[in-house]
Amino acid sequence: MRIFEVKDKTGRKIYLTKERWTHINIEHPEVSHYFFILEEVLINPLKIADYENDEKVKYYYRYLKNVKKYLLLIVKYLNGEGYIITSYIIGKIK
Repeated sequence: MRIFEVKDKTGRKIYLTKERWTHINIEHPEVSHYFFILEEVLINPLKIADYENDEKVKYYYRYLKNVKKYLLLIVKYLNGEGYIITSYIIGKIK
């Protein structure tokens, strides 16, 4: 089941499923505080970067001023659309 679906900065459709959101909440509970900006990260990211080991994966970054760190959303594209694999907070952009 999809929780939300948006078009990213490049016009590609990306969605978040309930199963992936559950994974994020269990493995990276600090991200749950930022649920309200996940769509915005995809629509207007600070940076979109390639993942060197898989050309179908992209990293979306957003700077979090309150913690002086970055929110990272990892998206995989299959069949013309993307889905969020996971999300966590990191100290610097890779």
